[in-house]
Amino acid sequence: MSGRGRATVLLVVLGALLSVLGAGTAQAAGYRYWSFWEGSGSGWAYATQGPSLVRPDDGSVQGFRFAVSADSQDAAKPRRSPDFAKICADTPAEDGSKRVALVIDPGTAADAPQGETPPPPRTACARVPKDASSAEALASVAKPLRYGSDALLCAISGYPVAGCGEQVPGTTGTESGRATASAPTSASASASASASASASGSGGSGGGGPSAGVLFGVGAVLLLGIAAVAQARRRRG
Repeated sequence: MSGRGRATVLLVVLGALLSVLGAGTAQAAGYRYWSFWEGSGSGWAYATQGPSLVRPDDGSVQGFRFAVSADSQDAAKPRRSPDFAKICADTPAEDGSKRVALVIDPGTAADAPQGETPPPPRTACARVPKDASSAEALASVAKPLRYGSDALLCAISGYPVAGCGEQVPGTTGTESGRATASAPTSASASASASASASASGSGGSGGGGPSAGVLFGVGAVLLLGIAAVAQARRRRG
């Protein structure tokens, strides 16, 4: 087999390999869920604990954002700034309680479940007992809340009406400016749908690596390439 023939075979194999890998990336699945954030003067950071575990101090800002995300690193941040002074301007401090500013962002129409329209983002200042959790602060200003059987936070103020952390195939999110923080966890640890991803055995790596099906395809392509080279050598001999 000539040098040009070998190069042609290798190029064909490489092209097929890249096509298989590209297909695996394009078919990445996302999840529709409420993510939980903590605000500061520098902006939003993905919460490392969930709203039922966090006991925010007086003057804290907490955010909730509904969106479709492939993983936590692509999760959409709340679209309002974490400005405690503005949100709680009309809620003076009182002994025996604390104030928690909340930003509730139901997301965009592109991320909404079919047939539903997201309400506009809003803010609220929750006055709660000093030992209250972020989940309790949210419940005091945004009822009704809906939780799933696995403790996932499914709806805030009744939105969305149905669904809870469902998989949305063929998407990696609909908005630029994603977060680069930690992965979503269950609602007992945060308001997200990663528990659903783990239970289904998909989307669990969070790193965007190829799936078993993609790796199988890669192996098949390589075997075909090797067979083509071997056949060419036999013909030359």
